[in-house]
Amino acid sequence: MEYEDIGQSREWEDIEYINKGWSDDKKYKIKTRENEELLLKISDIGQFAKKKKEFEIIKDLEEKKILMPKAVDIGVCNNDQSIYSLYTWIKGEDAAEEISKFSEEEQYKLGVNAGRYLKEIHSVNAPKSIEDWESRFNRKIDKKIENYKKCGVVLKDEKKILEYINKNRVLLKNRPQCLQHGDYHIGNMIITPERKLGIIDFNRYDYGDPWEEFNRIVWSAEVSPEFASGYINGYFDDDVPELFFKLLLLYICSNEISSVYWAQSFGEKEMNVMIKQVDNVMEWYDQCDSYIPKWYHK
Repeated sequence: MEYEDIGQSREWEDIEYINKGWSDDKKYKIKTRENEELLLKISDIGQFAKKKKEFEIIKDLEEKKILMPKAVDIGVCNNDQSIYSLYTWIKGEDAAEEISKFSEEEQYKLGVNAGRYLKEIHSVNAPKSIEDWESRFNRKIDKKIENYKKCGVVLKDEKKILEYINKNRVLLKNRPQCLQHGDYHIGNMIITPERKLGIIDFNRYDYGDPWEEFNRIVWSAEVSPEFASGYINGYFDDDVPELFFKLLLLYICSNEISSVYWAQSFGEKEMNVMIKQVDNVMEWYDQCDSYIPKWYHK
């Protein structure tokens, strides 16, 4: 097996393959002879620099007040064809599946914790050499619009979406940049047996505008509007600036048009999921005539 030449594998008693998620990593749940549980990730050796950086980021975040896996070990395996990384395992269930079992008040409180965790992640500054956000994200927007127009799918609210994007590009000027989790939503969170929220899957880490990180809040709002509201309020300590909502809608609109052509390669079922999500977003925002979603409350 690809992990047999990892030195400590001799101490592993049980190895369970994890068949979920969108990552190219192969993931395994490990149980050692000492009854310790670990997460093993196996990646192609070409990902060495990226995976090493991910490991270092998680290591650095250990001093923050975040319930998340801790970095244990990293190295080369599979006759130098792969890189492995080992993390502690957080016991719990998928938050997206479990949260409906909680009261609305509890869902809101879990969202508040998600917002506070994200604030901790965003306290890590981006490298000083990074390109300014306005230039970076405008280039992303241009590429997303180009790809959307090529894909052949026409959203019924296309005009409203593109108008909002182009009208609000000016908001990108002078935005700060920081570390981003990269895929921060309820689908990458777990709820522990102690009913606490844990954050997982940092493999899409990036640097950018901290508020762009909220672009995937649509996934959270579809599952639990209470969680999504708490998430925003927790991040801003109940003092949410108006500019945030305007920028958030810009980032969500940008994400929605890219999700359409992204879903094409996964087939009709995934495409229908994304089109339904776009319809939900447009309903929440009155076809972009409002920049505060209907589900949000203070």
